[in-house]
Amino acid sequence: MNNFIFENSTKVFFGKGCVKEYLSCWAGKFGERVLLAYGGCSIKKNGIYEEVTSILEKAGKTVIEFSGIMANPTYEKVLEGAKIARENEVDWILGIGGGSVMDCCKAVSLAAISKKDIWKEYWAKPGIIDFEPLPLGVIVTVAGTGSECNGGAVITNEGLKVKTGRDYPKCNPKFALMDPEYTYTVPVRQMVYGSFDILSHIMETYFSEPDVSNVSDDISEALMRNVIQNLRVAIKNPEDYTARSNLMWDATMAENRVIKLGKKCDFECHQMEHQIGAFTNCNHGEGLAVLHPVYYRHIYKYGLKKFVRFAENVWQIRRGDMTDEALAEAGVNALADFIREIGLPTSLKELGVTEDIDLREIADSCNLSVGSYKKMTHEEILEIFRECI
Repeated sequence: MNNFIFENSTKVFFGKGCVKEYLSCWAGKFGERVLLAYGGCSIKKNGIYEEVTSILEKAGKTVIEFSGIMANPTYEKVLEGAKIARENEVDWILGIGGGSVMDCCKAVSLAAISKKDIWKEYWAKPGIIDFEPLPLGVIVTVAGTGSECNGGAVITNEGLKVKTGRDYPKCNPKFALMDPEYTYTVPVRQMVYGSFDILSHIMETYFSEPDVSNVSDDISEALMRNVIQNLRVAIKNPEDYTARSNLMWDATMAENRVIKLGKKCDFECHQMEHQIGAFTNCNHGEGLAVLHPVYYRHIYKYGLKKFVRFAENVWQIRRGDMTDEALAEAGVNALADFIREIGLPTSLKELGVTEDIDLREIADSCNLSVGSYKKMTHEEILEIFRECI
């Protein structure tokens, strides 16, 4: 395996009733004034808001609200949250929601303290955080991004049409409360989006060097099989606790840095989807579903050994008389079939992206992943986009 340094400072409380059991204790570790951050009205309809605010009030906390965090959080929204935090002199942040809420909260935790231009210093380029951000705790209601156990945050600068993610360990949540039952009220389609994002995260780590035997790849294969199996169960019965709890932990394992150890990682699909999202605001999970099979058909011959493993060990495809190339392609086709099975789109046109949109401008704005099996060019990315239409 390649050399690595590992750090993960988030303390996780997982399981039924964990919010009632542990939130009060952890709230007591921070100051009196808490910025309660969330998205829309769903947490008020499903009772989570009432439960959380009641616990905070009983703990003697003053709650300042920051709501309306959108699916693709913008830099403008981050600045709004930072302004509320500063004006109300909040001591810490509690985010309730999925990846978008958690990502926004991490950026707010920086922007509320730093006097620098957060975008220029920390998202347009990798930055050095030489101060302590506002402490952050999260209550996860959507399984998908794994943002609860890392310092990563994806933010969209609408003015520049750039969607960028950075991972700063100092932005790791101090604690994460993960009750799988909190995900029951998420619409089935949103659960499917999030679950494919989990699978995407794992694949993009898996399909990269090294290709010699390593712990990360073995774990990744087990995680991919688990996501596929449990998503099928959860689609049939959205309140199957075993399936929902497995998917929730799969998301965390995909992005808590463990499977990335010793790996180059290839996040080209995420880079491409981020920029399509920056220009069109399409759904992240849907965009990834469209891109992955097409992208993999462009690169599988360059990582043939790994794609053969994918076919055999994840999709359980028997070789028979197939060549390595045919077997690898069968694995990619199995992925495409699964995408159709779970009802995700297979073309950008289904997401409202047409050839009238300047695909070249989007392609040229994509970062090129150094971990890809094949050295990509902006011209080939444009070709992939056109094939996806």
